[in-house]
Amino acid sequence: MTCQQLAQRIEQLQPEATPQDVARLCLLLTNSQDSLEQLADDRHLQEAWKRTGLKLQFATDQHAAMTGELEDLAKSDPKTFSQDQVWVLIRAIKVQSQILQLYVGHPLLDV
Repeated sequence: MTCQQLAQRIEQLQPEATPQDVARLCLLLTNSQDSLEQLADDRHLQEAWKRTGLKLQFATDQHAAMTGELEDLAKSDPKTFSQDQVWVLIRAIKVQSQILQLYVGHPLLDV
């Protein structure tokens, strides 16, 4: 299966998807598989689609929550950061790493 064939299948499954959405889904789906040929099977494609969608939704929700915490943190003086504020920064880095891993397809060192 080629990326073009996968894109056509995604367009059939989700006809309202924009070209950007189709490209994003192709990338996420191909990164979640060892082989594109696995996605040729309808059942496997549906399972991968659902699994990838859940991972993306989870990462998006985490990112939204972290954004609020980081906005609050940005209003404070870094010279007076508490341990809790430092942990907010560390969690934000982990969330960003999870999202990046979805798009790059490389496993994280520490999840």
